[in-house]
Amino acid sequence: MIQQSVLDAVAITGVGYTPISRRSGTSVLELATSACAGALDDAGLPASEVDGIATFSFAADSVPAQAVATDLGLDGLSWSLDASMGGQAPCYLVLNSAMAIASGAANNVLIYRALNGRSGSRVGQARSPGEAADHRYSLGFDAYAQFIALWARRYLIETSQADEELSAVPIAQRAYAQHNARAMVRDPLTYDDYLESPVLVEPFRFVDCTIEVDGACAVLVSRRNQARDLRQLPIRILSGGYAAGHRSGLDPGDSSLWSDLSRNYTSILAEDLWKQAGLSPDEVDMAQIYDCFSSSVAIGLEGLRLAERGGALEMIRSGQTGYGGRLPVNTNGGLLSEGYLHGMNTVAEGVLQLQGRGATAPAQQPETCVVTSGAMMDGSAMVLGRW
Repeated sequence: MIQQSVLDAVAITGVGYTPISRRSGTSVLELATSACAGALDDAGLPASEVDGIATFSFAADSVPAQAVATDLGLDGLSWSLDASMGGQAPCYLVLNSAMAIASGAANNVLIYRALNGRSGSRVGQARSPGEAADHRYSLGFDAYAQFIALWARRYLIETSQADEELSAVPIAQRAYAQHNARAMVRDPLTYDDYLESPVLVEPFRFVDCTIEVDGACAVLVSRRNQARDLRQLPIRILSGGYAAGHRSGLDPGDSSLWSDLSRNYTSILAEDLWKQAGLSPDEVDMAQIYDCFSSSVAIGLEGLRLAERGGALEMIRSGQTGYGGRLPVNTNGGLLSEGYLHGMNTVAEGVLQLQGRGATAPAQQPETCVVTSGAMMDGSAMVLGRW
């Protein structure tokens, strides 16, 4: 976990989005610059005050942080980070930016994710690197959906649930997406619609899988003593950390080395995350759970002890995560409906909800929100709070 003194030194102060589309008609650099400029405008901070920038990319699908800094006209850049990571990165980069600020390396850090993920280089079609890549591809084990499907199948087996139980996740999140103007998919989704959706890779149907899009999202992290002078309500980081489980990281498809595919990194982080935040799981007001696939939501909720083992899907189905429920989850429709900005928009939605500006208005203003980044063996998470 990140030291509390580090987290206390910073706040999240701005959020920027580009339109989310199937074809942006512009470059990834332009998308990135636009989202970052939007975050600065949102916070009311001039670009001249930014001295740090960070991003992540997968299979060379984005643009470097320094290129965006140049396009923004940033002067005096003193800290920059380009991470070769996937969905584990958003919370992780926020926490790294906090460390940079607390150490004196920077004062204001922009973090962005930008990609033409539908019209350009698509994550779902990219060749995943790794020591076993040649062996995996020769066997036809070559799609990210296949990797996560192993986890979903094991989870369903271990919790004695049928494939169709996963329907609870996309149905619930689509209900939120109907009220989110940014969401790529806003049509209502019924159980019958779910069953009519084609199977992509068992147990996943098409609507269990995230929507590849063009777009960008950015957040601004600032030194605490400056944050109160900016335009939006500063959002505190109450706790945060990254975890990589034993025998992970050799290859994106190395799930066979993981001891229990029905659980992910959230089960490693949970105890320390809640202890540092000074909350129990039943005291948090909202959750934004990384949802590249529907099973990731169930595994994440249970890993964080927000649901009983094997109980997450029923919790969602019963309406407890929907509007007016005890724990609103993925209130923008998640990556499944808003679009796959690789989880940067998962962090952004948590911030916006706490500021009272979320994609959908909750029945009651949340004071705290837990956010996760990642689906498998490693990942990051934060508990955020209103100032």
